[in-house]
Amino acid sequence: MYVLKDAGEFGESLISRTGVRKGEEDRHLSANACLTPVCAVHGQAVTTVEGIGNTKTGLHAVQQRIAAAHGSQCGFCTPGIVMSMYSLLRACYVEGGGRAPTMKDMEVAFQGNLCRCTGYRPIIEGFRTLTEEWERCGSRLSAVNGTSTTNGCCKGLANGCSKGDPNGWCCKANGDGGCCSSSGELLAPGDVEILFDTSKFKPYDSSQEPIFPPELKISPELDHQFLTVKGPRVTWYRPTTLEQLLLLKHKHPQARIVVGNTEIGVEVKFKNCLYPVLIHPTKVKELRAIQHTATGIRFGSSVTLNEIDSTLKMVMEELPEHKTRIFKAIVDMLHWFAGKQIRNVAAVGGNIMTGSPISDLNPIFMAANCEIQLVSKDGRPRTVIMDGSFFTGYRKNIVKPDEVMLSIMIPYSHEGIFFKAYKQARRRDDDISIVNAAFNIEIEKETIPIVKKANLVFGGMAPTIVESKKAARIIQGRKLDMLLVEDVCNALADDLPLSPDAPGGMVAYRKALTLSFFYKFFVDVYKKIDHNDSDKQCLPERILSASQEFTGKQSQSSQYFQVVPPNQPKIDPIGRPIPHLSAFKQATGEAVYCDDLPHLEDELYLSLVFSTRAHAKIVKVDPGPALAVKGVHAFFSASDVDPDRNHFGSEISDEEIFAASTVNCVGQVIGAVVAINQATAQQAAKLVNVVYEDIHPVILSIDDAIAKESFHPGTNRVLKYGDLDAGMKTSEHVLHGEVHIGGQEHFYLETNCSIAIPKEGGHELELICASQSPAEMQKFISEVVGMPASHIVCRVKRLGGGFGGKETRSAIVALPVAIAAIKLNRPVRCMLDRDEDMIATGGRNPFHGKYKIGFSKEGKILAYQLEVYNNAGYTIELSCSVLERALLHSLNSYNIPNIKCEGVSCKTNLPTNTAFRGFGTPQAVFIVENAIMDMSAILGVDPAMIREKNLYEEGDTTHYNHVLEHCTLKRCWNECLKRSEYNQRRQEVNDFNRQHRWRKRGLCILPTMFGISFTVSFINQTGALVMVYTDGSVLLTHGGTEMGQGLHTKMVQVASRVLEIPEDIIYISETATDKVPNGPPTAASTGSDLNGMAVMYACQTIKERLKPYRTADPKGSWQDWVNAAYYDRVSLSATSFYKTPDVGYDWETHSGKPYNYFTYGVACSEVEIDCLTGDHQVLRTDIVMDLGESLNPAIDIGQVEGAFIQGYGLFTMEELTYSPKGILYSRGPGAYKIPGFADIPAKFDVALLRGAPNPRAVYSSKAVGEPPLALAMSVFFAIKDAISFARSEVGLTGPFRMDSPATAARIRMACQDHFTKKVEIEEGITPWNIVP
Repeated sequence: MYVLKDAGEFGESLISRTGVRKGEEDRHLSANACLTPVCAVHGQAVTTVEGIGNTKTGLHAVQQRIAAAHGSQCGFCTPGIVMSMYSLLRACYVEGGGRAPTMKDMEVAFQGNLCRCTGYRPIIEGFRTLTEEWERCGSRLSAVNGTSTTNGCCKGLANGCSKGDPNGWCCKANGDGGCCSSSGELLAPGDVEILFDTSKFKPYDSSQEPIFPPELKISPELDHQFLTVKGPRVTWYRPTTLEQLLLLKHKHPQARIVVGNTEIGVEVKFKNCLYPVLIHPTKVKELRAIQHTATGIRFGSSVTLNEIDSTLKMVMEELPEHKTRIFKAIVDMLHWFAGKQIRNVAAVGGNIMTGSPISDLNPIFMAANCEIQLVSKDGRPRTVIMDGSFFTGYRKNIVKPDEVMLSIMIPYSHEGIFFKAYKQARRRDDDISIVNAAFNIEIEKETIPIVKKANLVFGGMAPTIVESKKAARIIQGRKLDMLLVEDVCNALADDLPLSPDAPGGMVAYRKALTLSFFYKFFVDVYKKIDHNDSDKQCLPERILSASQEFTGKQSQSSQYFQVVPPNQPKIDPIGRPIPHLSAFKQATGEAVYCDDLPHLEDELYLSLVFSTRAHAKIVKVDPGPALAVKGVHAFFSASDVDPDRNHFGSEISDEEIFAASTVNCVGQVIGAVVAINQATAQQAAKLVNVVYEDIHPVILSIDDAIAKESFHPGTNRVLKYGDLDAGMKTSEHVLHGEVHIGGQEHFYLETNCSIAIPKEGGHELELICASQSPAEMQKFISEVVGMPASHIVCRVKRLGGGFGGKETRSAIVALPVAIAAIKLNRPVRCMLDRDEDMIATGGRNPFHGKYKIGFSKEGKILAYQLEVYNNAGYTIELSCSVLERALLHSLNSYNIPNIKCEGVSCKTNLPTNTAFRGFGTPQAVFIVENAIMDMSAILGVDPAMIREKNLYEEGDTTHYNHVLEHCTLKRCWNECLKRSEYNQRRQEVNDFNRQHRWRKRGLCILPTMFGISFTVSFINQTGALVMVYTDGSVLLTHGGTEMGQGLHTKMVQVASRVLEIPEDIIYISETATDKVPNGPPTAASTGSDLNGMAVMYACQTIKERLKPYRTADPKGSWQDWVNAAYYDRVSLSATSFYKTPDVGYDWETHSGKPYNYFTYGVACSEVEIDCLTGDHQVLRTDIVMDLGESLNPAIDIGQVEGAFIQGYGLFTMEELTYSPKGILYSRGPGAYKIPGFADIPAKFDVALLRGAPNPRAVYSSKAVGEPPLALAMSVFFAIKDAISFARSEVGLTGPFRMDSPATAARIRMACQDHFTKKVEIEEGITPWNIVP
C-alpha cells in the first residue's frame, strides 16, 4: 500500500499497499490514507511518498517528473498524485509482466485525485514520459514533451516548443532527439526552448524499487492471527475463518462489517456516527473466493471492485459477446464508480449491504436478478434474489442482523438478452449518481423482434433502488418500435413519482433522465437487432447519436511563448521556464505546511463550535458536557472577550469573533473548545449545548433579499457614461434580459489553519498561519487581544492554495486561536476539517443581473443598462469592493458609448462571502456576454462577429474614463481566431449538428480585459528585505505569500538578474511581519508587480553598494566583492519600498485611475453535449494571453491553465446548494464537485502573445493569476451555442435564459423536446434545496 500524509478526502492523501505471501505475486495498490484504518493494514507493507525518494538522497522518477514538468504549484495535492502514479508503475511492472503503463492506465489511476491549481495538463505531460506510448514514440524527445502520438510519430507541438509552425505541428526525425522547425531543418535540443527537458529525466528502473519485506513474505503468521484491537469507544475484530466471523456477528448483531472503510469512514468522520464493534473479514477465504460456474461467476462479498473488474474483463476476452453483456455493463459502470483508490479496497458486499439509493452497481445486480448467499451461526444458509423486494427501505434490506453476506452470483447472458446500464452525475469521474438505471430485456425473435421479458431498474428516484413494474408489463409481448417507447415513457412518468421537495432536488431533471435513459437503451438495442419484418423502419442515421456515450480522449496540448534573446546571459533567469522552487520538496513530501509543524511542548488543540441555525437568538450556551470530557481544558465564547473587541473586519468591523446574542448564519462561530488533542477537542465541541430561539425571516437568496429589501447599507454604487436614453432611442433593437450566476467554493486543498505561540509570559505572540494576508492577521489580533502589533509576529511558510479565500477569512481560525493562547499561556493549534471550512468561510459572491441592451442591425452596441445584485452574506466584508470591481468590468472588453451600471450588496443569512480569484469580474463579464448571446439570437448572426465589432482599441476611453494604452486586445483576438481555426471549425460544427439529432456541438470565442491593481489605492504598496551573508548567499524576504502561484520563484529570478548571481544561492524562507511590515494581501494578481519592484529596488541598493568593489576587482567573484564590502564595513542588507504610481478611483466624484494597466486575453472553446442527459465534453480550447514579457513562462502558462480550469468549474459544475433553513448541503468533495483530470479540454493550447512588453511592471511583465479565469465562460457559451441548435430541432429560436453553472441538469432541461414535456412539477411546494 502506498501512502502519504493524511491530508484530506480527495486524493492528496494516498497510500500504496503491498500484500504478498510465500508463493504469491506482489500486489501493489493505492488507497486513501484518510479512509484506511491502521488496523486494516496489519501484515501489509505500507509505503509513503517520503519512502520512495527525497531531495537529499535522490528523487524517484515519478517525483522528478511532476516537479520538473511544472506539475506542482501549491503542492498540497502533489504527494497523492505522485503515489497514484507510483502505484500504477509498480503494478504494471510487477503484475503486468514488466510493461509500462498506457495513457489509458494513467487516466484511470488519477480518477481519485484532485488538484485545484495546475489545470492538470503539466502533470499529464510529465508522467506521459513514463508510458508505453512514449516508449513507442522512440525516445525522450526534448522538443516534444507531451505530444500526442500516432504510429510512433509525435505530433502536436511540444509542451512548450517556442518555435515551429503556427498550427503547432512538429515531427521528430528517426528518434534522434531532434525536432523539426517551421523551416524544416533539424534542431538540436539546445536550439529549441522548451518548458521542460525530458533528456534530463532519469529512466524508470523497476529493479531499483524496494522489495517486499522478507519477514512478511516468508511467513503467513500475521495473516492467520485473529486480531482484536480495543479502543476507548470502538473494538476492531479481524477474524480469519468463517466460523469466527459468524460467531462475532452472533454476539454483536449490530456490528458493522468493514472491508474498505469507504462508507463507514465517511459516516464516522462527517456524520458523527459511532460503531462500537467493527469486523474486518478480509482474511476469511470464503468471502474472498471467486468461482466460475456453468451459469455465471460467484464473487465472495469481500472481493474488491477492482478484482471484479479485472476478472470480468478477462472473461469477456475469452467468451462470446452475447454471454458477457451483463459483465460488460458492470465493467463499463465500474470505470465511473468512485476512483481507483476506492475501487482498490471497496468490496462488492459493502456496496450491496449499504443499500444506497444511488448505488451504481445495485441497479445492475437487480436488473440481472443476481443471487445473494447469506449465512449465519444458527440459521441455515439461504439464497435470495436481488429484485424489487430485496431493499425494504432507505438503506434497509431483508438480511437479518446476525446474517453475513457470503457471495453474489452474477449470471451469464445469452443471445436474446440485451443489457445496458446508465449513469448521470455532476462529474463523470469519481462522482455519485444523480440518477442511474439498468435495463434487461429478452427478445424473442422469429420474424419480428418481440420483447419476451423486461426488467427496468432505477436508482436516485426513491429511497431505495426501484423497479418500474408498470413499464415492464407494458413492454412484455410488444414489438420494439417507437410506439413502445412512447408508452413506456408515459408509464415511467407514472411509475416513478418524485415529490417537488424530494431529497436531492433536481426533480424535473431526474424524471427526464429516466425517459432519456430508456430512449437511449431503445436506440442502442434497435440498431443491434436484425429486423426481418417488412414493416421495419430503420432509424435515421442522425437519430442513432442517442446511443452514443462520451469516452475519455487522450489529451493533446501545445504551449507557445517568447524565447529569451540569444544574447541574454545564461546566468540571467528572467524569461526562462524555471520550475517552482519548492516543487521538488512538494513532490517528496518534505515541503512543510502549517499543520505539518511538529507539536510544541504543552500545545493544545482548539475546535470551533458553529451555529446550526441560520437566524436565531442565542438563549443559552452550555459548555458543561464538553468541559466534563477528559482532556478538555477550556471553553471560550463571547463572554470571555471584551465586547468592544469582539469583532473584526477588513473594511467595516461588523463581524463578531464569537456570536454574542444572535446568530446570522449556519456556520457562524459561537465558541471554541480547547483540549489536549484534536480528537478530544472535536468530540467535546459537538457536546456544547446551544439553545436557540428562531428569528424570521431567513433570507438566503438574492431574490429573497430583493423581495425583503435586505441590503447592506452604503453599498449602492452607480457608474454612468454617455447618454443612456439617447443611446437606447437610436438603437434599432432593444432587448431586456436577466441571468444568475451562482457562488463558488474556494476548495483550496489545505484548509484554514493557525498555530498561536505565546512568548515572554504572554506579552508576545507568534502566529504561524495559512493566510494570504499575515499583516492583516497581525492587525486583527492586535485589536482583539489589546497587544501592540510590534509584539505580534505572523509567519507564513507556504499555503496549500488560497484563491482569495485566505485573504481575510483566515481570521475565523486565527483570532480564536490567539485568544486561547494568550488566556491559557500555552501554544494552541487549529486546522478546520473540510466540511467546517466550507460551512464557515464563505466563497465567491453569487450575482444576479438584469440588463437592457440597445444595438444596431449590424451588431454595434449603442447602449447598455445593468442592474446587478451580489449576495454578500450576513456581513459586508469585501463584498462591496467585489461589487465595485464588477461594475468597472461590466462591459468586459467592449466599447459601449452609453451606459448606466448600478448595483448593491444583498444582506442574507449565509456565511460571509469574500474574495475569490477574479473578484467580481467573472460575474459581471458573464452578464454582458449573455446579453451578446441574446443579441446574436435576435440578429441571427455569429456572436463572434458582434464581439469583434465592439472590441476596445488603442486610445479608447473606458466607461470610468481610463484611456487605454498598449491595448493588445485586437492582436489577441486575431491570433486566437487564427490558431483556433475558428471560421473553419464553425462550419464543421454546423455540419455536425445537421447530422446528429441528439448530440450537438457548440463553439465560442470571447475576450477578457482585466485591470491590475487594488482599486483601493493605499493597498498598492509593499516592501522587501535583502540580506547578503559573507559566504555570498542571499536571504530574500518580501511582502507576498507563496500559495502555489510561483511568487517566490519569480522574486528569486528578479533578484538573480539584478545581482547577476545564480538563483540557487538566493533563498526565501518565509513571509513574516517582523521582516516586512504592513504588507498588502497577496491578492488582486498584484503579487509579482508589487513585490517584484520592491525586490528589484532592494537588490539595486545592494548592487550599488558593491559597485566600487566590482570596479576595483573586475575579475573577482560575487563572494570576493561581498567580503570586500564586509571588511570595509559596508551594510549588506537593504530594505526597499514600492507603491504603484497614479492609481486610485473615487466613487463619489468618478475620477481617478483604478488600474495600473490591463491584462488581455482571448479564448476559443468547442464542446459537445448529450441532449438527452445534459452531459458535455470540452473538445478543444485555444487561449492567447498577453502577459507582456513573462518572468517565467512555465509558471505563467500554468497559471493560465489553472485559472481556466477553475473557471470551468465555476461555469459548468460547481454549485453550492442550501436547505431552505440555510444548511449547506454541498459540503465536502462527495457533494461539491470541482473539475478532475478527465474534465480538461481534449486539446488544450495556450499561447503567450509575443512582442508586447508592458512598461508599467517589473521587467515588462504582466500579472496573470486572475485574468484567465473569465475565459472559461467560453465553454459555458459554447454549451449554450450547442443548446441553441438542439432547441431549433423543435422549432425553438431566439434568446433563452440559462443561469450558471451549466450543470447537466440545466443543459438537459434547456434542450427541450417531447421527453421534457412529459415532466410535470407541482407548483407551490418549498423545494428541497435553494441556490443562493
